[in-house]
Amino acid sequence: MSKKLTKRTEDYSKWYNELVVKADLAENSAVRGCMVIKPYGYAIWENMQAELDRMFKETGHQNAYFPLFVPKSLFEAEEKNAEGFAKECAVVTHYRLQNDPDNPGKLRVDPEAKLEEELVVRPTSEAIIWSTYKGWIESYRDLPLLINQWANVVRWEMRTRLFLRTAEFLWQEGHTAHATKNEAVIEAKQMQEVYAEFAENFMAMPVIKGSKSESERFAGAEETFTIEALMQDGKALQAGTSHFLGQNFAKAFDVKYTSKEGKQEYVWATSWGVSTRLIGGLIMTHSDDLGLVLPPKLAPIQVAIIPIYKNDEQLVAISEKVNEIVKELRKKGISVKYDDRDTYRPGAKFAEYELKGVPVRMAIGSRDLENNTVEVARRDTLEKQIVSQDDVVNFIDTLLVEIQDNLFKKATDFRNEHTTEVTTFDEFKKAIKNKGGFVSAHWDGTSETEERIKEYTKATIRCIPNDAKEEIGICVLTGNPSLKRVLFAKAY
Repeated sequence: MSKKLTKRTEDYSKWYNELVVKADLAENSAVRGCMVIKPYGYAIWENMQAELDRMFKETGHQNAYFPLFVPKSLFEAEEKNAEGFAKECAVVTHYRLQNDPDNPGKLRVDPEAKLEEELVVRPTSEAIIWSTYKGWIESYRDLPLLINQWANVVRWEMRTRLFLRTAEFLWQEGHTAHATKNEAVIEAKQMQEVYAEFAENFMAMPVIKGSKSESERFAGAEETFTIEALMQDGKALQAGTSHFLGQNFAKAFDVKYTSKEGKQEYVWATSWGVSTRLIGGLIMTHSDDLGLVLPPKLAPIQVAIIPIYKNDEQLVAISEKVNEIVKELRKKGISVKYDDRDTYRPGAKFAEYELKGVPVRMAIGSRDLENNTVEVARRDTLEKQIVSQDDVVNFIDTLLVEIQDNLFKKATDFRNEHTTEVTTFDEFKKAIKNKGGFVSAHWDGTSETEERIKEYTKATIRCIPNDAKEEIGICVLTGNPSLKRVLFAKAY
C-alpha cells in the first residue's frame, strides 16, 4: 500500500480516512460500523486514559464497572433519556443459537430461547447505574457518590467514520449523586474544567467552554456543559460533555436519602464523558499532508532513534553510544524507540516515523561518533539540527516541551483566525459558506430560530460560551432582542 496521503486541501475526509489506516491507528472490522483499534492507536488511547484517570481520582472519583446489558423496563424508566437514544439501540431478544435443519452447517436463533425481557445493549449507562444506586444510597452520609467507569457502548449509527462516529466505541462515563442542587452543578462544571484542562494541556487542542442550547442538550439533562474544538477543515468537534441531570433520574429510579434533619429527599445527579472520538480530534487538530503530528505528552513514542551504518562493526559502535543516550532519556521519563532493524533502510524508517507523528527523530552515524554529534529532527516544523551528544538529552527534554507549546499555539492561532463575529444573516451565511470555523452571532433564544438557521446553513449552536459577555443586540435571523452572542459552526 502506498504511504502517500491525499492532500487535506483536495479532500479532507479522504485524507483523514487514509491517515487513520496508513498510520496504523485503526481499521474497519467485519462488523459494519465497528472498528479495530490497532496497537499504535490503542497506545494513544491508553495515554489519554491514564491522564484522565489520574485527574478523575485527584478530584475524588472512584472506578467501578456496570453491566453491558440494560433490561428494557429500566431503560424506559427515564422517559426523555429513553426517547433520546431509542433509535440507536441494539436489543438482545434471544440467548441461544441452534443448528438450522433446513441449512446444514448453519445456525439460527432458537425460538425456544426467547428472553422474558428484552435487553438493551447500553448506549449509555444512566439506567443501569441509577437502578443500582437505589441500593447504595440511604443517608446523607452516603453522599456524594462519585463513580466513573471505563467501558464500551453501542449506538447503532448508520453513517460511521473511524474514531469520530462508530457503532461501538470506548469511553469513560462518570455518574455522581449529591445531596443538593448546588453541589451537583459544581460537580458538572468541575468536570467540564477537567476536560478542558486535559484537552489543552495534553492534547494541545484549544477548546471553548460553554453550555448547550436546550435542543442540543443530553437527553434527560437539565443543563449540558461542553468543550468545543475547531478542526483544520473549519468544522467544530464536541470533545467532551458534562451534564447536570437535576433529580430526573433519582425520581425515575426512586433514589432518596435521609437528610441530617431526618427528611427523605431525592438526590441530585450528574453524568459526564469523553470517548475515543478524542483520537479523531487529535488527528484533525494537528496532522498534515505527511501524516500524524502528535503532541509529545500523548505520543506513544516521543523519540525515535535511527542508526546510519554500512556494516555490523559500525552498528555495534553506534548502538553502544545510543544505549547510553536511551538510558538517560528514559531516566527523564521520555519514551524512546531505538530502531536498529536491518530489514528497512533509514529513509523508510524516517518516513514511517514521520507518518506516525513521532515528535522527535534522532539519527546517528559513524561520522557523528567521530564528531560527537547527532542529528535531531522535530516533527511539528520538520526542522533539523546538529546537536552535541553531550547535550542531546537535555536538548530533547526541552524540545519536547517546545513542541507541545508550539502545537497548542498553532491550533489556537488557527481557531482565532477562524472565529468571525457577525451582525447580519448575510454576513452569517458568507462566513459559514466561505470561511468556516466558529461564527459568533446573536440568537433570540428560541428552538424555532435555531432550527431555521440549521436548515438554511447546516450550522448548529455549538455552545453559549461561559465567558460570553452580556451585550444588547438583535438576533441575526429574526431581529428579536438578544443579550448574548453564541457560537455557531458546522460540526462533526
